[in-house]
Amino acid sequence: MKTVRRLLYRDIAGSVLFTALAFLSLFFFIDFVDELEDVGKQGYQAWQAAVVSLLALPSHFYELFPIAVLIGSIYALARLAQASEYTILRTGGLGPARALWLLALLGLAFAAITFVIGDYAAPYVQRERALLQAQFRGGLTFGRAGAWLKEHHSTPEGERSYSIQVSKASAAGALEGVRIFEFDADGRLLASIDAARARVGRDAVWHLEGVDVTRWDAQKGDATPAVTETRLDRLAWPSTLTSNVVAAAVLPINTMSTLELFRYTQHLADNEQAGQRYEIQFWKKALYPFACVVMVALALPFAYLQVRRSGISLKVFGGIMLGISFVLLNNVSGHLGLLQNWTPWVVAAVPSLLYLMLSMAAFSWLVRYR
Repeated sequence: MKTVRRLLYRDIAGSVLFTALAFLSLFFFIDFVDELEDVGKQGYQAWQAAVVSLLALPSHFYELFPIAVLIGSIYALARLAQASEYTILRTGGLGPARALWLLALLGLAFAAITFVIGDYAAPYVQRERALLQAQFRGGLTFGRAGAWLKEHHSTPEGERSYSIQVSKASAAGALEGVRIFEFDADGRLLASIDAARARVGRDAVWHLEGVDVTRWDAQKGDATPAVTETRLDRLAWPSTLTSNVVAAAVLPINTMSTLELFRYTQHLADNEQAGQRYEIQFWKKALYPFACVVMVALALPFAYLQVRRSGISLKVFGGIMLGISFVLLNNVSGHLGLLQNWTPWVVAAVPSLLYLMLSMAAFSWLVRYR
């Protein structure tokens, strides 16, 4: 059995690696061509576009690796079947259950690789990529509405809630165009702080520069509150929003690991903010590595097909179509779940479960009738 396992694992792993490299080469070319459109703007150069494109490869590897597992496994198993090697393995004692078990173990190894790349390498490199893009292009912008954060806590004067808007992040990592709105427990606006720049310290204290503070002090019996305006060069604003929370709000969602997504969803829930988008992403990131197990299970029925009649190319083409349909269903389910307010873990699990049931049904039918 060691010889059988070595044969299957060597052929499948080699095919998967070759397929993954082909995909990464293709996507690097696409990213590089896309980045070339911005070359020449604000001093953006071709070598910088190449670096940005290279830093996108770990994220592409994480997204494409299950598809590479599917195509590589189909190619390897179909080639073994075409050469009658798989038939010899079956007559030598490799039954369907044992074959499924061997491929499931290999799928778990692929899942572990996907988890490590997706939870450690890809978020770190993607974060560095975003910072490099900000450095090359003069900062990160967040659209007209900007990035919004919210927090609330108790003070000696009572409950206070804060809404913070960030318009831009500079190449040096500072926040620009910061606006802080303070509300009381009844939702009345008490103060507005406009700062040209801000940096978040390790102790969660925001160090504001170029500050304009406007306060509305309502006295008892006064219908109109008194307005006080103050101009300050610097202001230390204590907060519970750490640099990690701020980074999660202003950087792309693919820069966050599974644990960071979980912590950020808890922060959004504590501050009564909509967090379903991050919950769906959390469950997708937690369950996505197991798609590799589904892919090898989906590839196993191809070993029982009579490939002599149609050739390996048709089987590989079918694998590509299955992989594309899986990615499409995975993305569409996320958008539908967000629009229809479906349960996040169900949205993340349904595509893999559907394809697992499809693979088991096809495998059972082929084993029984072929």
